[in-house]
Amino acid sequence: MTPASDASPADAAARAAELAPRVDAATQSLLQSAAGITDEQARAASLLPGWSRGHVLTHIARNADSLRNLLIWAHTGVETPQYPSQEARDLGIAAGAGRPAAELIDDVEVSAAALAAEAAILADADWAAEVHGIRGRSHPAWYTLWRRLSEVEFHHVDLGAGYEPDQWPEEFAVQSLERVSADFSKPDCPAAVLVSLDSGRTHRIGPAKSESAMQVSGPTRVLLAWLTGRGAGAGLTTEPAGPLPSVPAW
Repeated sequence: MTPASDASPADAAARAAELAPRVDAATQSLLQSAAGITDEQARAASLLPGWSRGHVLTHIARNADSLRNLLIWAHTGVETPQYPSQEARDLGIAAGAGRPAAELIDDVEVSAAALAAEAAILADADWAAEVHGIRGRSHPAWYTLWRRLSEVEFHHVDLGAGYEPDQWPEEFAVQSLERVSADFSKPDCPAAVLVSLDSGRTHRIGPAKSESAMQVSGPTRVLLAWLTGRGAGAGLTTEPAGPLPSVPAW
């Protein structure tokens, strides 16, 4: 899913209306997984190097707050930064990571509800307004909901609480593979054609205009998990036969 900046207010609002229930469903699924986490498990390592499950849950909560800032910006026209700074973002995650599991889960639920409430008051024209996150990339406000969906779905896996890449919704996996593949169009990535056997779609990775000598084929979810560092690529095949290409960190 790409953040086209020339969408009309009606089109932008339609995209937001389509994404909002998907964000809600992903959030509820995450909360169900998190409900079984004990205080000890919250302090244990997640699947993200250096982060506990408490770090992951705190990040998801603060991400909701930060994206709500962008919706406030779109609604009011007053620039509201996603985070005050990268340092403030990191300190906020570290400060909240050691809380009891119940407090962590409540934080995720309350912050997600506040984001949804903010989204509910935006007018059609607001969804077409240009905002940008901490990395400075401008995008229309409706794309904020796609960013939130991605955060929840990817970090749900990272929580290490039983949710696996093969449980990603099909539509999310197909759209994410298109977006993520585009992120690998860079000089330090080997050139390859990714063939999604279930969707029938192909995607290129590697430097622009480079010849793709290798083809990597497999299910969409497995390709997506491999590219994003959430799977080793078991079940993927290459042509010509050989090991999977070594891709940089996403």
